Amino acid sequence: MQLKAKNPEEYIAQIPKLRIPYFSKLRETVLANIPKGFQEQISYGMIGYVVPKSIYPNGYHCDTSLPLPFVNIASQKNFIALYHFGIYANKEILDWFVNEYPKHSKRKLDMGKSCIRFKNPEEIPFELIAKLMQKITVDQWINIYEKNIKK
Repeated sequence: MQLKAKNPEEYIAQIPKLRIPYFSKLRETVLANIPKGFQEQISYGMIGYVVPKSIYPNGYHCDTSLPLPFVNIASQKNFIALYHFGIYANKEILDWFVNEYPKHSKRKLDMGKSCIRFKNPEEIPFELIAKLMQKITVDQWINIYEKNIKK
């Protein structure tokens, strides 16, 4: 479910009303804990946190006109999603997250390569997500991206 929005506020106004408090808290958690340098914007039809081209002029290798993506949050049809490319690109971060998740949630972890799905928004582990956001700085993300992803 890709929403048409020009900014995060417009995006949030379009999601189901019952999800708004949880989605807003997820956004606030990301904003409060993501290291300086990342920039919030609409990215791929979701709320995204990117390395701006002023910091990394090369941009994203799939489309160099776009800034380097790092994290996205989205309201999908059946869940709220957190896409974290650091989990995808760094096994140490992935292992840490998978190990920590059961300490913060009774639910089984539902995730793909970079996507963490929350079908019950009341059970989003905000404290764990805050810690995850603090794990990778802009410079670290650029280094991980260039070493592990960029082709």
